[in-house]
Amino acid sequence: MKRLKTRMGETIRGKDAVIDQVLTALLAGGHVLIEDLPGLGKTTLAYSLARALDCPFQRIQFTSDLLPADILGVSIYDESQKQFVFRPGPVFSHILLADEINRSTPKTQSALLEAMDRGKVSIDGETRPLGQPFMVFATQNPVDFEGTFPLPDSQMDRFLMRLQIGYADYADELQILRDGRTAYDAIEAQPLFSASEVLEWQSWVPQVFIEESVLKHLLDLVTATRHESEFRAGISTRGSLALKTAAQAHALLRGRDFVIPDDIQAVFLPVCTHRLNLRHPGSDLLEERNAIAAKLREIGG
Repeated sequence: MKRLKTRMGETIRGKDAVIDQVLTALLAGGHVLIEDLPGLGKTTLAYSLARALDCPFQRIQFTSDLLPADILGVSIYDESQKQFVFRPGPVFSHILLADEINRSTPKTQSALLEAMDRGKVSIDGETRPLGQPFMVFATQNPVDFEGTFPLPDSQMDRFLMRLQIGYADYADELQILRDGRTAYDAIEAQPLFSASEVLEWQSWVPQVFIEESVLKHLLDLVTATRHESEFRAGISTRGSLALKTAAQAHALLRGRDFVIPDDIQAVFLPVCTHRLNLRHPGSDLLEERNAIAAKLREIGG
């Protein structure tokens, strides 16, 4: 994990906390939603992880005319074979970047639901498994809503974490300017680990021990969101399970085989923020998310 973090840090400078959260999501087998402004390194973040892990990477630019078949694939009649042949879409990869996911229609957005939930897709009456590990990085601009289709709660709930990268600080951005890299294709291509090694890491996460009092502390936090009057609804049971898995993954990332309250605190905001909505939402998504995060900090103490 230190080697992997160091490699990604060579590209995503000064964002150790973000890299930690991405690696936590990787260990937990979860997907990541990045809500941030254009040009802050969202694509680079996903691509640097794929390059370090020797995992096939695919990027889809979501637009209003994108169709489910453009994501999943389509069967085409092959004259030479006298039969339909399936041409897999970009979802058949290991790390998938769904760029500006909220610019496609709900029908197209829903094409990813089964893939994110079960790691497989059903096409033409046949269920086809995806590459393993399978991780989706989805992005959306939190301030530009023209021509967008907001993700429904059911889709948001499929993401383990919601992250923000934010601007680089002065020294790190100065180094980025010195490097002069403008394309993510220039990222170091020599992989550090194989996909099978990642699957082995992921198999360790459920074995990380959570003592009963720590588990009750986790549930107390989740229950508090259900009683908070400013939230339209609290964290679901799927959300509480996601919080538990993320805490276990964070403990493993820190080199422990047991969870402590600090692990829960470290993942509480990125796991829960996007699963909650204010009873009286504002017009700016970024401000709303920040307001939810502030309320969650009060709950988490």
